[in-house]
Amino acid sequence: MKKTFYSNGKLLLTGEYTVLDGAKALALPTKYGQYLHITPSDSKTIKWKSLDADNSIWYENEIAISDIVNNIITSDNSVTQTLITILHEAHTGNPSILKNSNGFTITTELTFPKHWGLGTSSTLINNIAQWFSIDAYQLLWKSFGGSGYDIACAQHNTPIIYQIVNNKPVVTPVSFIPDFTDKLYFVYLNQKQNSRSAIISYRENKSDISNTVAFINTTTETLLTSETVNEFALLLEKHETVMSPILNTETVKEVRFSDFNGILKSLGAWGGDFILAIAKDNPITYFKDKGYTTIIPYKDMIL
Repeated sequence: MKKTFYSNGKLLLTGEYTVLDGAKALALPTKYGQYLHITPSDSKTIKWKSLDADNSIWYENEIAISDIVNNIITSDNSVTQTLITILHEAHTGNPSILKNSNGFTITTELTFPKHWGLGTSSTLINNIAQWFSIDAYQLLWKSFGGSGYDIACAQHNTPIIYQIVNNKPVVTPVSFIPDFTDKLYFVYLNQKQNSRSAIISYRENKSDISNTVAFINTTTETLLTSETVNEFALLLEKHETVMSPILNTETVKEVRFSDFNGILKSLGAWGGDFILAIAKDNPITYFKDKGYTTIIPYKDMIL
């Protein structure tokens, strides 16, 4: 019998990087996500096909179930290597799925372009965790690493506050429907950021950030009750200013958009993926003139 699983994509509005050190992060599940379609077979293998949003095949391979069970990696393909690692960890968590099968034909289907960085990996991990009936956070931490906020987004259909407390995820669904969403736009920066390498850099360069975590916590909580777009924008501008020296990185406005009439906030891994633009006047022409053509209004992006 065919099975289908689905997980939401993600964007991180506050708490990037510092969420790893216990900060409260405001995370936003997206209307975009990824499907996992599973059909039993008699091949003794997993025939895997990954489709991008335009239905093109971006990855395809056939992997022996015995290689997954025994964690045997002989391929030079990095996607194959990662996939075997994830599936082996899932098998370790629940051996019955693969031991009681003769094989599977599997198709993943993204509803957003792979290069957007909305959670190709996290949605896959959450879908596989659903298939194996195991803890998605543990599967993430044993395979990719990271804070886990993206897994929380995959599992929730409203904005959330995400925090790591005593090495465990604490997820609080929140109501976040500001009256000024028509002033909020997500802009893709034309390059995908490697979140794993960004996290490594953050861990290597950070110092004592206890005061920063306290500031992030206050900012996250205050944002939820912002009544005006000006209040909201100023909070995020301060967030951007505080994080810049910690990451030893100039803000995105300083680097790319110094003449922008509004506030810009980096999301997730600085330097790539999406940014949030807050502007009283529609900024689409401004960004398109600078070569950034993927501009998505808040209401079209966020669940």
